[in-house]
Amino acid sequence: QLQLVESGGGLVQPGGSLRLSCAASGFTLDSYTIGWFRQAPGKEREGVSCISRSGAYANIVDSVKGRFTISRDNAKNTVYLQMNSLKPEDTAVYYCAARRDLIWRSCTSNDMNYWGKGTLVTVST
Repeated sequence: QLQLVESGGGLVQPGGSLRLSCAASGFTLDSYTIGWFRQAPGKEREGVSCISRSGAYANIVDSVKGRFTISRDNAKNTVYLQMNSLKPEDTAVYYCAARRDLIWRSCTSNDMNYWGKGTLVTVST
């Protein structure tokens, strides 16, 4: 069974850090572009960051630029999202998603092949 499982969410104070992990089972991630998306209460899901199969290419949304970093370790079949200087507006359920690709192109939520169930990040005092 093909699965993506996110972990690492939780409650953190403003200014704190979390590292989210996205682990794959049932398939190897090195053929897949991976994206992190988030959905805050009452808002639409938005793309946060996207990384190519090899990790050579990545992009990130302006609202988290300089604070979040995406990376991957294909040997561990895992993609990460390091989140620093967290703000209350970063509160959301964070999802990872995978799309099988031959060439690099950015992630969009309507063409990803597999999704995880999400992990909740709450930034609050």
